[in-house]
Amino acid sequence: MDRREFLKTAAVATAATAIKLNAPAQTVAADAGVPTLVAVRNGDPVTMFRKGIEALGGMKAFVKPGQRVVVKPNIGWDRTPEEGADTSPPLVGEIIRQALAAGASEVVVFDHTCNNWKSCYKNSGIEAAVAEAGGKILPGNDEADYVERTCEAAVIMKKAKLHKELLAADVVINVPILKNHGGAKMTAAMKNWMGVVWDRQFMHRNNLPQCIADSILYRKPDLTVVDAYRVMISNGPRGVSLADVTERKYQILSRDIVAADAMALRIIDYEPAKVPYIAMAEKLGLGIADPAKINIRRIDA
Repeated sequence: MDRREFLKTAAVATAATAIKLNAPAQTVAADAGVPTLVAVRNGDPVTMFRKGIEALGGMKAFVKPGQRVVVKPNIGWDRTPEEGADTSPPLVGEIIRQALAAGASEVVVFDHTCNNWKSCYKNSGIEAAVAEAGGKILPGNDEADYVERTCEAAVIMKKAKLHKELLAADVVINVPILKNHGGAKMTAAMKNWMGVVWDRQFMHRNNLPQCIADSILYRKPDLTVVDAYRVMISNGPRGVSLADVTERKYQILSRDIVAADAMALRIIDYEPAKVPYIAMAEKLGLGIADPAKINIRRIDA
């Protein structure tokens, strides 16, 4: 199902409740109350986040006074923001500011990068955004910062080393960028969790889609915010040139990481069969993969 259908079809299974492309802002799916997922379009990343988080009850619905917060963006590549390989720096900064305003004692940001971590942090613009917002950015390149855990519920990855900051956090906010990926086909919410795991080669060698689903069992994020403003539609995850990137101006917010990826499929125009880890994660009880079962609120920013 393509992006246009994503915007037109409501979460309920009747044509009568379909949301049209010209629907007014804050059109709500049939179920009342706080939605499972908020899909925002046609704004800059900061504006879309402000509207989306408000629809989920505000940042205070996630962060309580005195809590330690981890924000996990994609900072994996030594690329500039325009190249669409890393999460939007202004979006990361806004999430940090709102978490601190909600009473967080500290907001920590890290990623296990693919390129040199210092270059990734600097050239992505995220290091500067974190500092300006009052957060603390930490490296993810040292094995000593990872703690081994086991998970019998995992299908394949029953043992893994995860970053100690993730394990110590009271609240975890997952902030991936949506893009094409050569191996996993799509990288967004769940694929971003490879950046909290030390031995990613194990995942690549042992059924990558299943290991991606397994990794979420170790620590589910409390909130996922998918940055789909600039979407890398080819040559991902690093990209070759600006021709790989298109502006789609979307953002997805949800407590359900599986639902977030299910909706991301529609923005990047992929069929579910192309990204099997979504169904695998649903089978593990990690969330909802069927869009017809997701209570969605759609907002025009």
